[in-house]
Amino acid sequence: MNQRIKRFILPLLLLPGISILHSASLDFPQEGRWSVATAWEEEAPSNWHHTSPSKSETVGEWTIHYGTISLPSGELKLRDAQRERVDGLTEIRRRWEWTGDSPLEEVTLSIRTQTKLTSARPILPGISYYGNPAGQKVDPTRIPVIADTPGGKGYYEEHRYPMPFAGAEGVFGSQTQVAALHSLPSPLQYGNLEDQWWSLGFERIDADTIELALLSGAVASNEQTGTIKAEQKRFIPYTGAYCTLQPGAIVDKTVYLQSPQKTKRGHGLSDLVESSLTLFNQYSTDGYTPYREILQLKMNDSVNRWREGEQYAGIDAFPGEERPWVDLGWAGQSEAVAYPFILMGGAFGIKQADEIAQKAMDFISTSPFTPKGFSIRYNYHDQEWYDRRNPLSQGQTMNNMFNALRVARANGHFDTSKWESFLLKSCELHADRILSDDWYPVSTNEGFLIAPLAQGADLLGKKRFLKAARKAADHYLNRHLSMDEPYWGGTLDARCEDKEGAWAALQGFLTLYEISNDKKYLSAARHAADVVLSYMYVWDVPMPAGRLADNAFRSRGWTSVSVQNMHLDVYGVLCAPAIWKLGEFTGQDLYKKAARLLTVPCGQLTDPWGSAGEQLHQTTYAQHYNAVHIDGVRGDYIENWNVYWITAHFLTAAAQFQEMGIDVTTW
Repeated sequence: MNQRIKRFILPLLLLPGISILHSASLDFPQEGRWSVATAWEEEAPSNWHHTSPSKSETVGEWTIHYGTISLPSGELKLRDAQRERVDGLTEIRRRWEWTGDSPLEEVTLSIRTQTKLTSARPILPGISYYGNPAGQKVDPTRIPVIADTPGGKGYYEEHRYPMPFAGAEGVFGSQTQVAALHSLPSPLQYGNLEDQWWSLGFERIDADTIELALLSGAVASNEQTGTIKAEQKRFIPYTGAYCTLQPGAIVDKTVYLQSPQKTKRGHGLSDLVESSLTLFNQYSTDGYTPYREILQLKMNDSVNRWREGEQYAGIDAFPGEERPWVDLGWAGQSEAVAYPFILMGGAFGIKQADEIAQKAMDFISTSPFTPKGFSIRYNYHDQEWYDRRNPLSQGQTMNNMFNALRVARANGHFDTSKWESFLLKSCELHADRILSDDWYPVSTNEGFLIAPLAQGADLLGKKRFLKAARKAADHYLNRHLSMDEPYWGGTLDARCEDKEGAWAALQGFLTLYEISNDKKYLSAARHAADVVLSYMYVWDVPMPAGRLADNAFRSRGWTSVSVQNMHLDVYGVLCAPAIWKLGEFTGQDLYKKAARLLTVPCGQLTDPWGSAGEQLHQTTYAQHYNAVHIDGVRGDYIENWNVYWITAHFLTAAAQFQEMGIDVTTW
């Protein structure tokens, strides 16, 4: 659309009752541009007042709308400044000014927008992926659920959103369309609660109308008002989230409307993620600890975790004496030490790097097999392998071992015979399973087998392994791209939509694209990558007093875990090289910027020994508090769970970057 025409028409479209006939539009509700509630009942706003502009004017590129809500105790003056941005979003800066002589109590301010979409599915980053259908099948009481019937809604605190937008993908006419309300997140000066923020969310008005809105604190989820996801397995009450406006109070809020646009079913999230990455545009990594220092500390932590006896040799995966385990894959990642030590150990002054790599890989190669694969846990106190096996951890272990095998062969100073025998047996077992007619994995968990099977075809010369990798990749490609079943099950303690499931698919799709040059895998990799990136914070959440504020913590670049486990972690570091590669393959510089942001900020909180904790509380969620309240949770930091994967992923990603010719030690 011509920009001059667009600037003329769009303000009209945002008036009540005006819409485009051939496309959905993102309008204000019929009852008015502004809606304010002045009562609070059953932990929800009530007694709503609505109004439309009484006058408007043009000031340069801005259209200014004015209105007033007259109340018994005074007037609430309203103002919207609106303009079209070059990125296609509509920016609205809203202001409320209370002119009464006494406080206006139990107030809820709002910014409400509506659109006509049938079969609409919510897209709330880190919270709801197309309604969380996979997680609902496992246990709907542990994850956010928005009912499919009119009145179904979900409103969540802004600091819970890695990318602060509420979106929806649905059907208008014969087209799939996607729309979103993006917000500039902020706490409330006049909130009734101590750390009260705006809430952002999605609501079903009727069968073909949904609302995307901001409220000044009110929350809702799982068919209950005044409730939040506060623990791994529990929602708890969040009550009294209204405002009291003092005489002369002024409240400002900025939002960005992304009008409905045509998309492919299941791909609406990608459109919204790109808009959020562009909108926030905060990719600077200045002011963080130089990345080489972080990597040196991670190298040191690896050496300090090394355990060796007559019968074993490996990395101690968990802190404390109660878990004396060499743990492979998933949380432990004990096998991951060999690859970066072979490639970079000497450059970081680790004199025993080659010895550690050789012994670690040799010992892992002794893990016993059953028809379910090899054991992933060894107790070095009892000196025995446990009967603990799952395909997710085995896939991760195999991929790390193949990385080590590849660079060890190039190095020429390692005996890799035991490694090759072990990997050959592992690949044969999992290829046989995948190629059987009855193979149907429960979740995206077995996506972690795609990359190692593809590597096995190359490094072990077995074409059959590539056939199995392609079958698995095609299975997940067909299963997930529509998002009727989003990527899920990539973490063993959160059986729901998660970024690790998307990462498993991304890693597998990208590996196959590099091997086959088949564009369908590149397209699928972009889809999975966008889901991974939707868990990445694109903004710095202001922290209350606590451990994170003590360390001047900045949240940009950190990732939320899943729709069940909503704390921050450093997992995105591992995904960064693949995201960078996507930038090279697609010519999209945005991916490269995001990859660097996923990497450098996550060095924060690394202690002098090189370890760090897993759980950072940027929102009102804590993994293991078991409290009846949330006081003191947001802004806290649990550092005693400093499992080895937090170190391993830094080193694995740095080694991958080095193989790509990118020197992250200069970052």
